[in-house]
Amino acid sequence: MLVLTRKANQSIMIGDDIEVSVLSVLGEKVRLGIQAPRDVPVFRKEVFVEIQAQNIEAAGSSKDALNQALGMIEDDGTAKT
Repeated sequence: MLVLTRKANQSIMIGDDIEVSVLSVLGEKVRLGIQAPRDVPVFRKEVFVEIQAQNIEAAGSSKDALNQALGMIEDDGTAKT
């Protein structure tokens, strides 16, 4: 992990097109501003983790539904009766 020290109104660059700025420091709270291209998703970590968990759950349910649907088809491609 790279650790940097920045003061309010200072920034760091990530690559050529992502800028993270320290907007203010109030006690234990730091306000950050992030400028990134629209195609780069930016989330708080707790939101990102929840999205990942939901994606994994959805992929599992889709796999179960697919397996169930495939179980309804005979080897020759016709529907089981």
